[in-house]
Amino acid sequence: MTDGYEIRAGLDAMDLDLVHRWLSTDAYWALGRTRDNVERAAAHSLNFGAFADGTQVAYARVVTDHANFAWLCDVYVDRDHRGRGLGGRLVAAVAEQLDDLGVRRTLLSTYDAHTVYAAHGFTPLPDPDRWMVRVVHREVADELG
Repeated sequence: MTDGYEIRAGLDAMDLDLVHRWLSTDAYWALGRTRDNVERAAAHSLNFGAFADGTQVAYARVVTDHANFAWLCDVYVDRDHRGRGLGGRLVAAVAEQLDDLGVRRTLLSTYDAHTVYAAHGFTPLPDPDRWMVRVVHREVADELG
């Protein structure tokens, strides 16, 4: 624990009701996300949180095959705890665990936190014209949560 904050990993440590509230009401990438969606996503991911006095104050989730690839997502720091380096500490904890697994490529998408991730080795895609995405039509996505 440093500065009163502790980083923990594991689904059992996460307060998914709180994570759902953060993501569905305040995270630009997840507005309106259902509680069921948050729970299913967390159940199939690596989960990290920052805690102060036993209360969760930040969250990060990683989708990975535990061998070659990972997607870092849903990084969120409670508004009352921003500006204290918690996002960077979560990213460092994620990077350490993925390094221990031998994962060589981790991707993420961000609108406004490039410097946080750059400090932990993330760079723009070297060949963005080689990457593609499949997005499910909005009506289907709404049904899936």
